[in-house]
Amino acid sequence: METVTITITKQPELFLEAECFTPDALAGKTAEEIAELPVHIGRTTEKVGDYFAVEGAAGATAAETKLVLKGDFSRVKYIGSKMTAGEVVVNGDADMYVGAWMTGGKITVNGSIGHFAATSMEGGEIHVTGNAGNYLAASYRGDWRGMKGGRIVVDGNVGSDCGTFMVGGEIVVGGNIDVHVMTHADGGKVVIKGNAKSRLGGQASRGEMYVFGTVDVMMPGYKFAREEELEVEGQKAVFAVYNGDLGERHPTRKGETIYAKLYLKK
Repeated sequence: METVTITITKQPELFLEAECFTPDALAGKTAEEIAELPVHIGRTTEKVGDYFAVEGAAGATAAETKLVLKGDFSRVKYIGSKMTAGEVVVNGDADMYVGAWMTGGKITVNGSIGHFAATSMEGGEIHVTGNAGNYLAASYRGDWRGMKGGRIVVDGNVGSDCGTFMVGGEIVVGGNIDVHVMTHADGGKVVIKGNAKSRLGGQASRGEMYVFGTVDVMMPGYKFAREEELEVEGQKAVFAVYNGDLGERHPTRKGETIYAKLYLKK
């Protein structure tokens, strides 16, 4: 795998949109060619080389390309968006839409990320060592299809509206999570190793939520069903299992109703 290293040399005055910061966009290009790729600031189109130093050359394909971003990218959007293969490593913070619409490959952020990361993600892996903002792995505004596949691990905390309209994939939150988890979900799995606030699984018809800490306010549409001993993310524990959201229509399988499930560690 060939490595391209991009180091920020000048912070943009406004937020910068860099949809070219993916292995797919860089594949087959030299450092000089990458420096000429367009980035957008408001209505202005500028070049990668105006804000970043570029070293190395990309592989022939996305799968053979690793992109390493160095510095504070907290004003840079769309890193790894729509990527299909390869690897992206961000050694610093990043702004919105990290890994949005990605279908494959791996993103590692050694820092924190902004809102709307992994929007409608279909595959691949994202690992964030810091925190993530609101609408992680949610649907795009106005759409009803959120995360479909792949795996996200956030070592820190996650904001509100995580997994909105989620239909597949897995999210693991190492810290705490804000309100509205898996709203309108029809599948998928969210594991919360810390505490949750409220409104978990509102209007969800399917999907699984596991909480190792506390929940401030339970949704009234969830009803206790049983206790069950499970192994989740390598940890064995007894969970109280709740079915919901009882106010929604639910599919059936062999005459048995399928619910979204909330697992609370005892």
